[in-house]
Amino acid sequence: MSDTVIRVENLGKKYLLRHQQEGSTRYKALRDVLAEGAKSVGRGLNPLYNGSLNKPSKEEFWALKDVSFEIKQGDRVGIIGRNGAGKSTLLKILSRITEPTTGRISIKGRVASLLEVGTGFHPELTGRENIFLNGAVLGMGKSEIKRKFDEIVAFAEVEKFLDTPVKRYSSGMYVRLAFAVAAHLELQILIVDEVLAVGDAQFQKKCLGKMEEAGKDGKTVLFVSHNMAAIEKLCQKGILLHQGKINYIGSQTESITKYLANCSSITNSLQERTDRRGTGQVRVNKIEIRDELKNSIDTAISGQTIEICFCFKVPQGFLYRGVIASFVVKTQLDIPVFLQHNRLTCDEFGQLPEEGVFVCQIPHLPLPEHTYEISYSLLKDGQYLDAINNAIQLNVVGGGFYDSGEIPPISHGLCLVDAKWSLESTSNKNLDNLRVKEN
Repeated sequence: MSDTVIRVENLGKKYLLRHQQEGSTRYKALRDVLAEGAKSVGRGLNPLYNGSLNKPSKEEFWALKDVSFEIKQGDRVGIIGRNGAGKSTLLKILSRITEPTTGRISIKGRVASLLEVGTGFHPELTGRENIFLNGAVLGMGKSEIKRKFDEIVAFAEVEKFLDTPVKRYSSGMYVRLAFAVAAHLELQILIVDEVLAVGDAQFQKKCLGKMEEAGKDGKTVLFVSHNMAAIEKLCQKGILLHQGKINYIGSQTESITKYLANCSSITNSLQERTDRRGTGQVRVNKIEIRDELKNSIDTAISGQTIEICFCFKVPQGFLYRGVIASFVVKTQLDIPVFLQHNRLTCDEFGQLPEEGVFVCQIPHLPLPEHTYEISYSLLKDGQYLDAINNAIQLNVVGGGFYDSGEIPPISHGLCLVDAKWSLESTSNKNLDNLRVKEN
């Protein structure tokens, strides 16, 4: 018997976008109606007329097109993509809220979905009453709701407001209660949209733990989020959507890497960057990664000695001393790995030339395989002269950091540590201690 619980085949969803005609208004006076009538007569008499009013008032838009995939029982799948990629539309179709235009889906098992704040809640009913209402909407029987009631209330942390109409709840309280009901349902498939972002950090952590627990119990979880760290931690697989089509299906790590690469705003020339900070009295115009022989490289190797070089120019007439050159290396999930600047190493630059290069040599590069982001800043007396976030990428592949040639993946740690292991015998010491006690 197949363990596939969701099968999607050639799925498509089309919407008709309505455009307001140029010169038209939503509410028309009698003179507008008469004027348009006269224009329509004129257009009918003159076949050469091609005014702006001939523009189509409707346009087809495919939110999803030719989407196909399978999800197995127990899979925890992150669905990612830029705004407008079709993520929420896909979840609405899988939740049977929206009908597809083309294709078909087959789902095996009970589905609970949390797509919007307050879905399935009645604002005039109390939290207690809405637990029963929402539970019934999700397919729970009355006895099942009663059995789970105390767990739901404890998880949602709204006991104090249980008999208050939910129209007086904050959006965070709404989400806590809605997620608690969905998470405690005896289900096979849990579908969660970005709605968890409304909750506070502690509750988000609690929800992610509950979804992870559900996956380990053999339940299937579909999770849409722009929080890549949450996708990385919770999910095993990823589906990357781009403009309504599947761009990639595979491991969550590779999905995130491809998504971030697509979203990258990095340009080849720093001159084109419009997100600079600082006075501009010193400007970095190029960043280069070099090997020990001063050759420019695109990819570094774990354990290799590299130089990170910041080429700069100083406008004529500006004389600077005491400049601090700083950079931070981060993962693509925006997690800092290390910070380096010349004040840490007690290296002084003295008077800057009109053109020059700040060079930071990193011996025995302590990074596992990954694509990192480098942000830099130049400071003088606490003031930014120049700074760009995510100015360049540093690609690292596994190499000879350890003599064994083995490099742990970045999921096991953000940096590599050089170390020595040895074995010390304590058997003789134990024997000496025993002799002292006998005497």
